[in-house]
Amino acid sequence: MATLWKRLLPPGFSPAAWGRPLGRREVSLGADPGAAVRVRFAPSPTGFLHLGGLRTALYNYIFAKKHQGRFILRLEDTDQTRLVPGAADNIEDMLEWAGISPDESPRQGGPAGPYQQSQRLQLYAQAAEALLKTGAAYRCFCSPQRLELLKKEALRNRQTPRYDNRCRDLSQGQVAQKLAKDPTPAIRFRLEEEAPAFQDLVYGWTRHEVASVEGDPVILKSDGFPTYHLACVVDDHHMGISHVLRGSEWLVSTSKHLLLYRALGWQPPRFAHLPLLLNKDGSKLSKRQGDIFLEHFAAVGFLPEALLDIITNCGSGFAENQMGRTLPELIAQFDLSRVTCHSALLELEKLPEFNRLHLRRLVSDETHRRQLVGKLQALVEEAFGSQLQNRHVLEPAYVERIILLRQGHICRLQELVSPTYSYLWTRPAVGRAQLGAISEKVDTIAKRVLGLLERSGTSLTQDVLSGELKKLSEGLEGTKYSNVMKLLRVALSGRPVRRTEGLPGSLPLTRPCSCHLLAGPGLSGEMRVRET
Repeated sequence: MATLWKRLLPPGFSPAAWGRPLGRREVSLGADPGAAVRVRFAPSPTGFLHLGGLRTALYNYIFAKKHQGRFILRLEDTDQTRLVPGAADNIEDMLEWAGISPDESPRQGGPAGPYQQSQRLQLYAQAAEALLKTGAAYRCFCSPQRLELLKKEALRNRQTPRYDNRCRDLSQGQVAQKLAKDPTPAIRFRLEEEAPAFQDLVYGWTRHEVASVEGDPVILKSDGFPTYHLACVVDDHHMGISHVLRGSEWLVSTSKHLLLYRALGWQPPRFAHLPLLLNKDGSKLSKRQGDIFLEHFAAVGFLPEALLDIITNCGSGFAENQMGRTLPELIAQFDLSRVTCHSALLELEKLPEFNRLHLRRLVSDETHRRQLVGKLQALVEEAFGSQLQNRHVLEPAYVERIILLRQGHICRLQELVSPTYSYLWTRPAVGRAQLGAISEKVDTIAKRVLGLLERSGTSLTQDVLSGELKKLSEGLEGTKYSNVMKLLRVALSGRPVRRTEGLPGSLPLTRPCSCHLLAGPGLSGEMRVRET
């Protein structure tokens, strides 16, 4: 029994620890408390970065920054057949866009490079050779055809496909004979019957007897490229990774990785397997969902701050869920010991509200507001271009005023160049019949409004304007104030008036082209009404 306990428990574990009261997990920063924290995000460039990948990267980033550590991007591009052109650049581009740029990466460089596995083949070959010398690995000469037959036979018998370890016990003479015919066979790792237990920082004590459910895995393919199992162990060791924060789908493989660490004589990092990020209905996020890629969210105007906020708000790792957290706040409040085993359900329909909140925060900051002005100017130019009768609408002061007036009403900056707000940038041509249906005194109302605007010394605040328009309507026999407001709404915006609408209080009547009723900045008094 004592021998069994020694195999189950890690070195240095005291049985007395079982007597401690159960409470919140304690997160260790590694075997050496003084060692630097180094974490890595290691995606495969077989597709562009999506929300699931962003969440894994973010948790690594905020964990590293909370402990004054380093965040590393490593591209696992060993499966050359599945690489997507542009995916490697997209991953790093999107991390930079999200504000969580790696400290070391293929683009940034660093002391542990290169940071693409396809450029580290010599390291994997050396590790495989070391395992061959100790007998922890062996060469496999089985053909792809034989392996496929094994798989089909297992499936026909309703069994899990597994390698039958046929080449495990070949004699040295048999190996030499086969090497003469096939000089570059695959290399397999010899699984041991007793896999070590380990303490996952999220799932607690875990152990998987991999040898009982699968055959010896290939660690180096015949083309010289490693499989994930060897590559991640070799790279994490040589890059000095202290903590591996990755998706929970790799939890069952960790015992296999620990066997590799032990066979190579290396100290493993600490592991924390993060629960999956799922759709609201519990289904997995899929790359086939076009709207989960970061490139999509960036293109339609969602802010990176809003995405970081929503993917942490729906999960765990914080004392409480709250909207509106910034990246510095996420770093300060993150606690790995609070990450639970429960999957996080993503409610994307709430993203506009998250974006509205973060957009208002950016507007309230002068530096960020100037950046928003530049972005909106570019959007207006792109959306309207030659339709701009008066390019004064691109003046920073006017654009800034529009942003200030509509903050809280819009979720994305792009909404300000939608048809709903086109009146802010171009003059709508309104048919006289449309205005005449509201009031027969359209010409009289227009002249009096122009006189109001031209009156010197008048500061047209919302309250003052409302009072002046009421006086104007009272001076027109048989004309209701509501009809004056409806007429102005249609003339200024070109939009039909719904029953509940009047002139919006934030409608800028003193824009660079003065007013949609006017010919231009000179306040000529001409009606811009199309005869129909």
